[in-house]
Amino acid sequence: MMPLTFADAGEELVIKKIGGKPEVKKHLENLGFVVGSGVSVINTMGGNVIVKVKEARIAISQEMAQKIMV
Repeated sequence: MMPLTFADAGEELVIKKIGGKPEVKKHLENLGFVVGSGVSVINTMGGNVIVKVKEARIAISQEMAQKIMV
């Protein structure tokens, strides 16, 4: 298991665990980051990570991406 920030661009991964406070977990869940779902990093730029989750592209901060374990 590793944080999403360590994933290579284009690599298809499965979310294993989401850490952080309950409100952070809920926010990520509302964006589509659910344990067991697929995710892939598209690009990393300026401290943000652009990811594809459930056919949507979402930009999250590097801090948030650290809490998503794949």
